[in-house]
Amino acid sequence: MHWTRTVALGATTLILACSDDGREQDPNTTLPPIVVPGTGTSGGMETEPSGDEFVDEFGGDSTGGPLGCSGDGLCQNQIDLLFVVDNSGTMGEEQLNLSRQYANLIEKLENLTDHDGNPIGADVNIMVTTTDMWNPSCDGEWVKPDYVAASGDPIYTACTDRPGRFESHDGTDFSTTCTDVCTTGATVEDPFIHFNSFGNNVIGGTPADALSCIGPQGVDGCGYEAPLESMIQALRPQSCWNDPLGCTEEEWAWVNKPFLRPDAALAIVLITDEADCSMKNYAAMNADAFIEGEATTSAVCWNAGVQCSGFDAATGTYAECHAVDRALDGSLVTGPDFPGDAPALQPLSRYTEFLDRLKADGKDIIMLGILGVPEVREHNAEPPFEPIAGGVADLEYREWTDADILPGDADNAAAKTDKFGIGPGCTGFEDASMTISTGQAIPPVRIKEVCESLNDGEDVRCCIESICDDDFSPAIDCLAGIIQNVLEPIK
Repeated sequence: MHWTRTVALGATTLILACSDDGREQDPNTTLPPIVVPGTGTSGGMETEPSGDEFVDEFGGDSTGGPLGCSGDGLCQNQIDLLFVVDNSGTMGEEQLNLSRQYANLIEKLENLTDHDGNPIGADVNIMVTTTDMWNPSCDGEWVKPDYVAASGDPIYTACTDRPGRFESHDGTDFSTTCTDVCTTGATVEDPFIHFNSFGNNVIGGTPADALSCIGPQGVDGCGYEAPLESMIQALRPQSCWNDPLGCTEEEWAWVNKPFLRPDAALAIVLITDEADCSMKNYAAMNADAFIEGEATTSAVCWNAGVQCSGFDAATGTYAECHAVDRALDGSLVTGPDFPGDAPALQPLSRYTEFLDRLKADGKDIIMLGILGVPEVREHNAEPPFEPIAGGVADLEYREWTDADILPGDADNAAAKTDKFGIGPGCTGFEDASMTISTGQAIPPVRIKEVCESLNDGEDVRCCIESICDDDFSPAIDCLAGIIQNVLEPIK
């Protein structure tokens, strides 16, 4: 979802907000240690460590240390699955489409077999968080008084216990996004769902009930989505939910088992309808180089992190677009240490290097992106059931046209380009008549590159499906198919 707002990044008033689960947040100072906001008036964020410091900050090493497989065979059936769900105002229908597939996913995980038909007996952890890392441009009128950005923290309460999260900023009621799928109010004993052949940690239902209730995240989050940063914050090995023995935070003192297990494969699901806006320097929200019109909009996220080439004025299309790191003046920032002006967004290498280090420690990593790409037209008939026609292959980078403007939208094509920086990667409709739209989504350049970096030759580890599709079951099939190829039966 986009926001249109003029941003002032001067001194701010300290406001403590309480969330539905009782947490308090000072939005100016309490982001997790990896991204601590600056305390001055520039809106800056502390410079990210690099090299060995990067490894030390995230814990472990790249030589098969605490993140490596123990070698006793017990890791072969373990999977840790993280959902990062866009909770901005345009996500009601998409969250419902995803939630309708949660029970299907649980059934597939419970009944996984290898290629010889032997039961795998998967041992599964599932954690859910949002895409919201907080952004100063979402303060005041855009954020409710009781709202707190998850910033990668686990969300583990039933959606029926957080009804206020399902009313959007314009007052639209999306409560059925929760109530249509959460009929039991099931929750869990930990900040994540756990189940295997011997039992589960669910209170008041089954693992499918719990995911159906915990999964819906609401529609009142910040419209500058940061799925990549939320992902890395959720996966920090030193977080209390990943390292309960080393936890010093009173809020999480009750956690006694880790989500991220040293011997488990890791699966990540990112679902969003906008470009990644994982900020490193909040001053970018007010930088002339990234603002198309007179006010700050989601175009900042696109302009600060993507570069396109080969523009064809006749068709309004680009030959290609790729991720870049830009300084506040719009210039490209290069080099591993980012000398001089730090990039506006967190550098993409932050995410690829983190995942690469986990892979170097022996961890299999899988990613499913449900994103702004055209609908997939054909999938592989064999596991992992990955897209083989349509989807990313049909993705076109172009300006908005009048044909893209949905019924009831007062904007014209030029205004849409000003707001988003690029045209839609897909548009969804309720039926074949294409008269009632279910929404639009922006191409996911940064997420796409992180996801595709996980592929290893012919071994598929990245699956990208369309958020504009009204049926997410092929996406779940692809996720389960890759997991099936990674896990082995318990010995």
